Amino acid sequence: MSLADQFADWRNGLISNSDFQSWAVRNPFTRGVARQKTKATFDLVAGFVYSQVLSAAVESGLLEAVRTAPITAPDFAVRSGLPEDGALRLLRAAAALDLLRVRADGRFSLGEAGAALLGNPAVFAMIRHHKAFYRDIADPIALLRARTPETELSRFWAYTASASDTDAAAYSALMAETQALIAQNVLAAYDFRRHLTVMDVGGGIGAFLTAVGTAHHNLNLVLVDLPPVAKLAETKLSATPLWPRFRIEPRDMLNDPLPQGADLITLIRVVHDHDDGPVRQLLASVRKALAPGGKLLIAEPMAGIPGAEAMADAYFGFYLWAMGRGVPRRPEDLQKLLQDAGFQHIRRLNTAQPLLVSAIIAS
Repeated sequence: MSLADQFADWRNGLISNSDFQSWAVRNPFTRGVARQKTKATFDLVAGFVYSQVLSAAVESGLLEAVRTAPITAPDFAVRSGLPEDGALRLLRAAAALDLLRVRADGRFSLGEAGAALLGNPAVFAMIRHHKAFYRDIADPIALLRARTPETELSRFWAYTASASDTDAAAYSALMAETQALIAQNVLAAYDFRRHLTVMDVGGGIGAFLTAVGTAHHNLNLVLVDLPPVAKLAETKLSATPLWPRFRIEPRDMLNDPLPQGADLITLIRVVHDHDDGPVRQLLASVRKALAPGGKLLIAEPMAGIPGAEAMADAYFGFYLWAMGRGVPRRPEDLQKLLQDAGFQHIRRLNTAQPLLVSAIIAS
């Protein structure tokens, strides 16, 4: 056993002792740390309630209501349709979570956390979407005992060629709404100017390729996705100035051969949605489709990234389990899969927000 493991065992044994906890809270030298740890523990216990306060703030229009001017409980009650005492309860809860700030005159204005959310509208779409996720994990032990396709998330993410137009539109819209920050990070991390044709596999309705094409006017753009999604993409993109540079390819990326000839293929938040078997199949297909000397760019949230541990293994670990497929992978896991598919030159790219997205380039 390593010294680090021995120390961690000793420390945690001490912390788990109720007498030590009582002493640590009273001792002036340990009191500050003890209080911080107590708060962190309570936040774990109360986390679901906090997320529901956030959901209520979004669904009721609270954050938008205070965007430009402070608000009172009676004003918000009228605006939201809540009873005044219910409106006040939500306002105070939101202020406790820094979504709002209580002003000296008792009115409520935007808090720092609320301002950060308003600066990233895509988060609102995910918050609304989480209702289905929360229903799926209402009994987490039952879910972990049987990974079943009969969940709301598995039905929502209907990645099949037979998906209905309605289902395809729903998940494509969510992916597009949450793509902006991903695209910004990837465009800053990798120089697309060296390429002629970029093919985005599993590209949805073209949000990522639109960002790439807008930033780089010389690129040809190829979008590959399931026929129902490709149809939506064509309808959307044909009305944009980028349309002459686009080619839409309706394909099932796991079962159909990919179009040949692109010198850069991108998989943006695609690989972690699938188990190892389908990923191996997809990577082999990508390698076969690449032009000589071409590269593959993978960008998605990854496990094992310092500061992103909870996001990867807790949030995405359970989200993908509830979805019925996929796993959060470490960069070294992806490297092994890429090597198995025949890629030899593999390196990580530095992204500005690795908690949100990490990236790997391979050839």
